Amino acid sequence: MNKKAVLALCIAILIPLASYMVVKWVSDSAYDMPRRYYYDSVITKSVDGKTTTDTLWHKTENVKLINQLGNTVSLNDIQNKVIVADFFFTRCPSICPTMTKNMSKLQKSFSKLTEGRRTIDSSAVRFLSFSVDPERDSVEALKNYADKFGVNHDNWWMLTGPKKTIYDFALNEMKMGLVDGESSDTSFIHSQKFVLLDRDHVVRGYYDGLDTLALRKLAEDIGLLMLEKDKKKKRNLFRK
Repeated sequence: MNKKAVLALCIAILIPLASYMVVKWVSDSAYDMPRRYYYDSVITKSVDGKTTTDTLWHKTENVKLINQLGNTVSLNDIQNKVIVADFFFTRCPSICPTMTKNMSKLQKSFSKLTEGRRTIDSSAVRFLSFSVDPERDSVEALKNYADKFGVNHDNWWMLTGPKKTIYDFALNEMKMGLVDGESSDTSFIHSQKFVLLDRDHVVRGYYDGLDTLALRKLAEDIGLLMLEKDKKKKRNLFRK
């Protein structure tokens, strides 16, 4: 075999190998960002003869309620923060205590996160728990429940208010199904899902609040959204 043939053979072998290594390096350093779920519209634009589309993702509408400290708060009070939300009620005898314990673990884990010598700003994540039994879940009941589970009131709100407001918000904004349980203290049916919202209040994921693997995935996705770059400006999510 002459030198040209040997060189051609080497190139034929090395090109696929090099391509594989490049693809592997890129894939190993890339992350699958949590997807967006609901859009309001798709805009088609033509620039310089090229047609492009721009999706307008649905931003969760504002809702104003009362938290466990008796303060009137709203979703719009939470700006530039990742949000984890769920639905519960304090008299719940089944899934709620476990979901609250798991949410508490998430809250504590992010409050202790460090990156090298810098501490990640734990206030970049907020937790919301909406009562599906707001008529019984008074501010006092929510405060007692929160204290029982060691809730940090600074970045976790347990919310009560008009039932219609909460149920409409769950159905129309979070896309969560609820069933009113007026006939019994414990007959409310609600989802065991945690909902993840990004800093623009766009739904980015649903996670089983009772499943360990799902909660691990939620923790990973929270971290990814905390590091997600804003299209208009860069945000520094770390403090010295």
